[in-house]
Amino acid sequence: MTDPTNDDQKPAPEEDFATLFAQSEAKTSTERRVRSGESVRGHVIAIGAETAFVAIGGKSEAVISLAEFRDPETGALTIAVGDKLEATVTDDGSRTGSIVLKKTFGRGGHVPGELEQALAHGIAVEGTVTGQNKGGFDVQVLGQRAFCPASQIDTRRRDPAEYVGQRFRFNVTKIEGHGRNIVVSRRQLLEAEGAVLAESTWERLQVGATVQGTVTSLRDFGAFVDLGGVEGMIHVSELGYSRSAHPSEVLAVGQTVEAQVVKIEPDPKTGQKRVGLSLRALATDPWTTVAEKFPTGATVRGKVRKLEAFGAFVELAPGIDGLVHVSRMVTDRRISHARQAAEVGDEVEVTVLSVEPEQRRIALSMVEGARREQAAVEQGERKEHSAALAQVNEPRGLGTFGELLRRSIKPNS
Repeated sequence: MTDPTNDDQKPAPEEDFATLFAQSEAKTSTERRVRSGESVRGHVIAIGAETAFVAIGGKSEAVISLAEFRDPETGALTIAVGDKLEATVTDDGSRTGSIVLKKTFGRGGHVPGELEQALAHGIAVEGTVTGQNKGGFDVQVLGQRAFCPASQIDTRRRDPAEYVGQRFRFNVTKIEGHGRNIVVSRRQLLEAEGAVLAESTWERLQVGATVQGTVTSLRDFGAFVDLGGVEGMIHVSELGYSRSAHPSEVLAVGQTVEAQVVKIEPDPKTGQKRVGLSLRALATDPWTTVAEKFPTGATVRGKVRKLEAFGAFVELAPGIDGLVHVSRMVTDRRISHARQAAEVGDEVEVTVLSVEPEQRRIALSMVEGARREQAAVEQGERKEHSAALAQVNEPRGLGTFGELLRRSIKPNS
């Protein structure tokens, strides 16, 4: 019987060690080491007194200062175990023995050379806009004066005074003259952040979807809304059922709105996708209850909105217009155009002649009231005339003997 533990079949201890060493070396060589300046993603696995420990893949761990995650005003910590983050490697372990991460320079103090590292590795820095100058803004960054061109302070034009005194994150774009000439850009960060945000926004954008956004600007033709890295537009005709001369009558810059996506199409000039939005699509159609609110025969007041040769359009309620035909505007003369009897903006009293909700039509008259008044006057006159005739035709008696005697002798006196 053969002994399964025969020493001839065992590998030598030196061979075991060599094999294990080779496997270890092979595994180490296949693991990717991070490099200074590299952007990495990870999640927080522990929080210490001054630093957070971040797992960045495999068995690699890194540290990041908690000062980057404290609220500037309250000092409260804004990070917790399990949170995901993205940061830049400032030390790959060659200097301190640990992988050190940085999100933003300028928090929790700074050390010499941080601006150069920020420029070399694309790390954001925090700075305060201290004033406005010709062509841009003065920014205090890590204790040094920097310049931000006006075109780089934001992605949109706003009142320059709004930025002074504000603290923002910037990218360092240039360092010259041994630090005497420092140029920064906030726009680069905003565009990069917007691009990341836009990816998730496009995933949920589809025709018919209801979205929320912030009004960023108002034009004569409509309102632009930031949906999260993606810009949509509400045409003036989609602001609601009521007709508005300008979007400012309905919306304000900075206002949060809820709208429906009604169109996604490529721009014929740039080829980029355009998003059409509508507030009107989410509003209740006023024509569904128009017959109850404005029944035939009712007398209501409205505002003249538009004048044409054939008549006047009168707004009875937001989104509800009726037509007064030119023949029903005045009773005392014939007119060839509605402007001969009314002006835009006039408050008028009208009578509902007919309602057709399916066709969105209401026929109105401005003369029914006058005709009723005229009929009432004529009826009164007829009554007075009838009373007078009745009095004239009333039969009279002969009177007393004395009256007859006086009438008979009166001509001889």
